[in-house]
Amino acid sequence: MRLTLLDTLTALIALARLGVTTRFRLRGGYWKWRNETAFGSATANFKSHSWQSHTHAVLEYGAWVARMRRLMK
Repeated sequence: MRLTLLDTLTALIALARLGVTTRFRLRGGYWKWRNETAFGSATANFKSHSWQSHTHAVLEYGAWVARMRRLMK
């Protein structure tokens, strides 16, 4: 999926909001779970992805979070 500029901006805002909610504990329970469900539990799976594909996946997740928050209103 190709993200538009607006999608990217809303994704960054949603990710920042999640960061605040989780107190930026990126190695905490939620983010460990999120990383495992997105990329698998094996460290090799994570390292096999390029940083571009990882960044794109994170932004897509942020865009999805923003869409879900909009739907809840």
